[in-house]
Amino acid sequence: MASNAGKRPKVFVTRKDVPQNAIDLLKSSCEIIQYDGVGAVPRAVLKERVAEVDGLFCLLTDKIDGDLLDVAKKLKVVGTMSVGYDHIDVKECQKRGVLLGNTPDVLTEATAELTVALLLCTARRLTEAADEVRNGGWGTWNPLWMCGKSLQGSTIGILGLGRIGLSVAKKLLPFEPAKLIYYNRSEQDAAATVNAEYVSMDKLLSESDFLIITCALTTETRQLFNKKTFAQMKNDAILINTSRGPIVSMDDLFEALSTGQIGAAGLDVTDPEPLPTDHRLLTLKNCVVLPHIGSATVATRMRMASLAAENILAGLSGQPLPASIY
Repeated sequence: MASNAGKRPKVFVTRKDVPQNAIDLLKSSCEIIQYDGVGAVPRAVLKERVAEVDGLFCLLTDKIDGDLLDVAKKLKVVGTMSVGYDHIDVKECQKRGVLLGNTPDVLTEATAELTVALLLCTARRLTEAADEVRNGGWGTWNPLWMCGKSLQGSTIGILGLGRIGLSVAKKLLPFEPAKLIYYNRSEQDAAATVNAEYVSMDKLLSESDFLIITCALTTETRQLFNKKTFAQMKNDAILINTSRGPIVSMDDLFEALSTGQIGAAGLDVTDPEPLPTDHRLLTLKNCVVLPHIGSATVATRMRMASLAAENILAGLSGQPLPASIY
């Protein structure tokens, strides 16, 4: 462990690979205790350190629950370097008066770009085609070899037309889909900017040629894509998930892809993460799996880190958090 001496508020940073701009920002007015091991901080170390700090800088890999908060007697604020916060028990934080901030908006465009890239990669079978070049499968020209699916003239469905979903829709318009449809808990006024039609969940499943998941993980959306929902989709439909892994049943997705119930899938998120290298999905040519890199641009990650730090500093100084969860 590395720390800076000083009678200032203490902040525990749970990873050593947090961008330095956030560390420098925190150091300006806080004593930093930073985990210096490889990967995610072990639970025992997290519990030990959180007991002595005023602020906590965490990531998606860190579970912040009642058990942890029971020992965090001095904790005033938690800043997570993420938009999602399903790794945090929000009610337990509220009950204890612990402020909680995340990093919304910052990664919208980067994640939307990756979503479009993953959609194109899956639809046009790019990874499969690249593998054929490497393994000697590229032979005499064949008119139907490596043919994929075109976005032009298609029906693109989006589950969750929030910030990221809307940005994805805007980026897909130049590809000239015949129709954009979406399902949300309620109709979105912003849908008019992309001429997207609000439909039922059943219609979204049955009509989409490409179905893109950009909704949050909630009790209602957990395992939403399963045997029942896959059975409602077109047998050549392509599913893209850049939201949260547990929204899709990995086992049911394997069955749907391997039996031809749906055409293909592109995943930037899985359940669990990382996905084991011997997982059945990785044996399928019609499934593209990425290692949760939706926000992985240098500029985006640096801004996420600084916003998480800014949330912590605001909470420690009694100021409103720039991006408060409640």
